[in-house]
Amino acid sequence: MKFLKLLKESIILALGSVMVNKLRTFLTLSGITIGIFSIISVFTVLDWMEKSIRDSINSMGSNVLYIQKYPWTVGTSIKWWDIIRWPAVSLEDYQAISGRSTRTEALSLVVGHSANMSYRNNSTGGAPIAAVTDNLEKVISFEVEKGRYFSPYEYFSGSNVAVLGAETAERLFREEDPVGKEIKLQGRKVRIIGVLKKEGEGGISLSNLDQLTIIPLNFGRNFINLRSRFLSTQLIVRAKPGIDVQELSDEAVMILRSARRLKPAEPENFSVNTPTMLSQGFDPVFTGINIGGWLIGGFSILVGGFGIANIMFVSVKERTNIIGIQKALGAKRSFILQQFLAESVLLSVTGGIFGIILIFTGTIAVNYLYELNMHLTFSNILLAITISGVIGIIAGYAPAYSAARMNPVDAIGYSFS
Repeated sequence: MKFLKLLKESIILALGSVMVNKLRTFLTLSGITIGIFSIISVFTVLDWMEKSIRDSINSMGSNVLYIQKYPWTVGTSIKWWDIIRWPAVSLEDYQAISGRSTRTEALSLVVGHSANMSYRNNSTGGAPIAAVTDNLEKVISFEVEKGRYFSPYEYFSGSNVAVLGAETAERLFREEDPVGKEIKLQGRKVRIIGVLKKEGEGGISLSNLDQLTIIPLNFGRNFINLRSRFLSTQLIVRAKPGIDVQELSDEAVMILRSARRLKPAEPENFSVNTPTMLSQGFDPVFTGINIGGWLIGGFSILVGGFGIANIMFVSVKERTNIIGIQKALGAKRSFILQQFLAESVLLSVTGGIFGIILIFTGTIAVNYLYELNMHLTFSNILLAITISGVIGIIAGYAPAYSAARMNPVDAIGYSFS
């Protein structure tokens, strides 16, 4: 109880000192506010980036394989000049897995391309195109907001139909409803049957569905050279329920090695990628960025800490005679120490709170202007308060300790010197 009473008195004295010296308080708060704003804003952006990327990876599915020419991670045994010579994933590879796999629930071949598209006076040059086989909707997650997706007949007959990404639809049709309209794609008329739901800019996505135009592969092969070695293709394979993704991967490797007639001693000339590989690859990146964030923010908070220390030394000097009177009346060293530490921590935490308010206001503004899903998390708020408190104790200890060690006679006589 005695400790709490002393603490209460220390806080009251600290508040009184802070209110009396408004300009000094403002300058001190500015330093720590900028420091907390710097370090917590860095962590807020990093948290948003990490969450966005991990959510995007998770949305790819834990039981899905992405079979491509290029690997997502490169081991020491793989050389890029060898990979470049590998053939692209082909329709024959798709047919081999489709016909021989017993562990596959669904698969789709996706052929990437770029093409010019136009509707009346609006056009998009080099727009990304995905020419796909059936079952794409079963291996990746997306939602059709307007119209519908392809029917089996449209897939296999190669109908000149397309499903647009939200941004492409906006660019071509402005305020019009695209469904049922015809566009020109590579000089061919294509009827729009659906528009995908907008993913938005709420994160860093590994796909660009908002900008993508999806067409049936049997239509796309009219203007896409499926035999090109440099074609951008991938096989997306989803495992049956209860089948481990590694088991599916082993089967896919065996089937493709046989289909490509690779000898037992020859290495694979294709890559089997999983979302887990991406997640593991990003772990050291996030660790490095977090260390960088601490370094960047650490220098800022250090400057704020020096500002508090300087102001506290000035405060001790100004109140030397008051310290002497307090000690002459029986105040112990611990009370004097606690009094100035309370003032230092109060200044630092108040500056930290202002920094948090600035970050919170900034996230609201950024989300409003750019449609980002960025938030100031409770853990970062707690981190800001903790850092502020620790900096207040460290920066204020030396001035508080010097005040606590003062001789009462010298301190009282200081005001008359």
